[in-house]
Amino acid sequence: MEKIKGLLAKLPHPVRWVLTMVIGFVLLILGLIMMVTPGPGLLFIFFGLSILALEIKWAQEVNKQGMQGLEKIVAKLKSIFKREQKPKE
Repeated sequence: MEKIKGLLAKLPHPVRWVLTMVIGFVLLILGLIMMVTPGPGLLFIFFGLSILALEIKWAQEVNKQGMQGLEKIVAKLKSIFKREQKPKE
């Protein structure tokens, strides 16, 4: 994400804004389409929101909430797998 941010920072603001909107919304729409067809829909939605979050405040909030939810899920899975692993004697 930092590489994309660095590349976009070199562009004039109107060009950067349009490019960010087009790429972000295309990935978001493709992700929504892939939710009902075969493909990595959630991944494309996440990438689309991440790119939109570079310029739009609501996308930053949605992305932040999504990351917090993902962290909770990962923590829960780690605790489940820790309980299942019993020390061998």
